[in-house]
Amino acid sequence: MSLPELEPAEIARYSRHLILDEVGMEGQRKLKGSAVLCVGTGGLGSPLLMYLAAAGVGRIGIVDFDVVDESNLQRQIIHGTSSVGRPKVQSAVERIRDINPFCRVDVFEEALTSENALGILEPYDVVVDGTDNFPTRYLVNDACVILNKPNVYGSIFKFEGQASVFNYQGGPNYRDLYPEPPPPGLVPSCAEGGVLGILPGVIGCIQATETIKILLGQGTTLSGRLVLYDALNMKFRELKLRRDPDAPEITELIDYVQFCGVPMNDHETADSAGEGFDRITVRQAKSRLDEGWEPYILDVRRPNEADIVKLAFADRLHPHADVLSIVEDLPRDRDILVHCKMGGRSATACTMLAGAGFTRLYNLEGGIVGWAKEIDPSLPVY
Repeated sequence: MSLPELEPAEIARYSRHLILDEVGMEGQRKLKGSAVLCVGTGGLGSPLLMYLAAAGVGRIGIVDFDVVDESNLQRQIIHGTSSVGRPKVQSAVERIRDINPFCRVDVFEEALTSENALGILEPYDVVVDGTDNFPTRYLVNDACVILNKPNVYGSIFKFEGQASVFNYQGGPNYRDLYPEPPPPGLVPSCAEGGVLGILPGVIGCIQATETIKILLGQGTTLSGRLVLYDALNMKFRELKLRRDPDAPEITELIDYVQFCGVPMNDHETADSAGEGFDRITVRQAKSRLDEGWEPYILDVRRPNEADIVKLAFADRLHPHADVLSIVEDLPRDRDILVHCKMGGRSATACTMLAGAGFTRLYNLEGGIVGWAKEIDPSLPVY
């Protein structure tokens, strides 16, 4: 395939690349003729997209259906204060085009699903996983395996990050690292556990570096290697990865929500059907409380979260993962209303308590964030 020519303005723009022996005119033309899809425009996608655009990747696709929230701005640097409330893809496109007007940007303002993934991924040379949940990670991996696309992986949590390259030149894929997803609720999301704002910048830059190397055909990639980064102690470690010769072949996309048993994003809660507890919205809860309902209110967040904001009428604070240690202290002859930040951890706690024999359980959908937004705007949202 013939490579596109560089315009004079592009030669000036990419001059520091052009004088690198490993890039040069031919390499820069390769970048211009390349197509990269980034799934997610959040913490990882922000630095990744900006550096791919600045580097001169000719076609960039972005997939995201979320909107910019104030809590994103601590780490998602592609977005700004003026973009709060807007779709992330729109904010990202404006920033990319400002960085490099020579980039073509494809926008997919939708969730990546088993139904649309193969069609969306197919035109791209490299797929970069900037997601924050296990169902989408497995979906991206399996689609890349089926389409034989390199999958540049990154993940972050608190002060630690990981990066690798999957499904590249016969190397291992994500399922060789994690054959099965962790049990639901075992690994909190960044919205629940927090994340150092700078951390995704480091991991996202590693992903961008690996992507450029793949497109140029230069250097040694992270295929077969997993880089572990500890920001708190400023340490990098590396683990070797190998393909599992006994792993089942990936030939089709499945229901990844069911496979992982968790929601596709942090704003959804687990389905309570058959789990032994009832859902209740913040408006329904407020109405019933006003009518005289007197449930025992259990806050299953961590103490440092309660330092930010708490419901003045809550009866007890105890982290969800250890909720079974207080079953003797909880009433069995009274309704128990369980809440967390947004409803995910409280649903897990309700499931655990139901398993311990509690029958009058209610999960507050939307959590204290929903309460602040819909009932009491004086409460801060985090």
